[in-house]
This record gives sequence, C-alpha cells and structure tokens, in this order.
Amino acid sequence: MQKQPASAFRELEKSGWESAVADYDDAFTRLTTQSIAALLDALQVKAGTRLLDVACGPGQVAAQAAQRGAQALGLDFSAAMVALARRRHPQLRFDEGDAEALALPDAAFDAVAMNFGLLHLDRPEQALAEAARVLAPGGRCGFTVWAAPPQTEGFRIVLDAIEQHGRIDVPLPPGPPFFRYSDAAVASEALRAAGLVEPGVVIVPQLWRFNRPEELFEAMLHGTVRTAALLRAQTAPALSRIRAAISVGAAAFTGSDGIGIPMPSVLAVARKPG
Repeated sequence: MQKQPASAFRELEKSGWESAVADYDDAFTRLTTQSIAALLDALQVKAGTRLLDVACGPGQVAAQAAQRGAQALGLDFSAAMVALARRRHPQLRFDEGDAEALALPDAAFDAVAMNFGLLHLDRPEQALAEAARVLAPGGRCGFTVWAAPPQTEGFRIVLDAIEQHGRIDVPLPPGPPFFRYSDAAVASEALRAAGLVEPGVVIVPQLWRFNRPEELFEAMLHGTVRTAALLRAQTAPALSRIRAAISVGAAAFTGSDGIGIPMPSVLAVARKPG
C-alpha cells in the first residue's frame, strides 16, 4: 500500500501525539483500558491468536492480549508512543507504522484491534480496509471510539463550556467528524465497506476518576490533540472562563469516593469472510 501525502490534519495528530505522551498516559490510560477486556472478548482473543494492535499507544491492548497467550504486535505512528510501549512492555514487539498503509502481508493476523485509535486517523475507512487485508479468513476486526455526548459527560462538559464562553468555529485542520463512529449504524456500515461481515456494536460503560474537578480541564488541554487544539485556539479571557466552567461541570459528579465522570465507549466488531 503506497503512502499518501501527509494532510494538515495528519500532521496535527502526529505532532500532537509526539508531545502529549506523558500527559495522555497520566490522564487517559486509566480510562481507555476499561474497554480492553470487552474488545479482546469480542475479537475472541485466546492462546495462540495472532493479534495486531493498531494505534497501540502505550501498548495496553497488546499486553492484555499477551496475558491471554496471544502473539501480539503493536503499531503506532508516534515514535514517542512506541518508545513508551516498549518501556512498559519490553517483552513485546512494538513498531512505528501507518494504520492507513500497513507494511504487513495479507492474511497475517487472526485479530486486529484499534482501541480509540480510529479517531485520530485522516482516512479511517482506509485503515479499516487495511485491517481487513491483513486479517486471515475468519479473523475479526474490532475498534472502540467514544460514545457521543451527552453519554460521554466529559466531552459534554468541555464542549458546552467552549460554546458558552468561547468559539467552536476556530481555524483548525479539517478532519473526520470526531463522533462519526459513535453511531452504531455508521460503525457497522464502515466495517461492511471494508469487506467484513456480521458487524456488532455494543456500549461499554466507563468511569473517569479524578481527585479534583480542575483535572478534567488539564487532561483535555495537555493529554489530547484535537480538543487541546480547540482549547488553545481560544482567547486568554475566554480560556479562563472555559476552565472555570469545566471545573464546575466536573464538580457536579463528585460522590463519596471522589469524582466519577461517565465516559462510555462504543465497541464495534466484524468478521472477515472465509
């Protein structure tokens, strides 16, 4: 598969993930790992399964698959993420790779997983086609994305604060709609378009835990790319008001065991014919 010229959106994402590794890991890994067991179950990962973890980030999907006895390979376009995954899981293999142009042979894997990676790709439909290509007949491809607000209360709080106190329509490189695949019908059709069959979509409950309400703003500003770019494009006075509004919104989810913000994922899976 020949690589396409880099788009402005791809460059935004790639450069963003080179610099946001530590903050993402601190804020999001405890959240995004909550979907991994369900994803691996949907992919029917067991001992001997050949699994490809695309957009692997810190490598948690590959690591949990390996704990089940799978043969796991992780790929990410961010060298910094690959380096983190290698440090965390030195017994496993992690390589730099392009999800939209996998340098891997046809039918080489029994399962392909993308845990929240599809959201950061310039051409997600091409990534799904590549996932299908490297799957063996009968293999399964699955991905997770965020459910759309208001189900994901963290995003609702942030986007509401920006709409009320700043601007949503700031000049950023255009990319695929962030919540496109939150719609079960759209996610299913994307898998079918890649040549896969029998798609299934479920919601996986997740809870984002914080000690302080201010941590939600900090996580979004320092541990994301698209949302961080949206926040950084605000004027200084607007950003100050947005910060305060996000803290108020997060504080509303304070309970006896601290702050717990619902952030469910959408899990979609399908099978390659054969």
